[in-house]
Amino acid sequence: MFYTISAAAKKLNISAHTLRYYDKEGLLPFIERNEKGIRIFQEKDFEIMNMIECLKKTGMTIKNIKSFIDLCITGDSTIEQRLCFMQQRRQAVLAQIEQMQKTLHMLDYKCWYYETAQAAGTCAVHNHINQEEIKKSFHLDS
Repeated sequence: MFYTISAAAKKLNISAHTLRYYDKEGLLPFIERNEKGIRIFQEKDFEIMNMIECLKKTGMTIKNIKSFIDLCITGDSTIEQRLCFMQQRRQAVLAQIEQMQKTLHMLDYKCWYYETAQAAGTCAVHNHINQEEIKKSFHLDS
């Protein structure tokens, strides 16, 4: 089955403009074109386009994504490099998750803080609460 750029974009849940940009940046060298120069997307293309979107969501730059795509296109001789690449991205994502978990703890604390203050009608209510226990409860020392 073949897809137009609009249909491919819809299937990937991104804009056609984004796909054109990826193509311009060299991320889609595997995409074929018909005799009129129109991009033709095939089912087999979606796996790597999904990988591009995944890497992008990790905060990876287009330049680094292109490097990864180039390694994929090179073939089996780059398996070790690609594995290393993925392990590094995985570590980066784990660090992001850890940071986001700390952010969530702070937001949970602030929600509790203002809910408690709202119920009491004043933020002064917190002057009588053991702050160390609160920090421990919301993992704010982590």
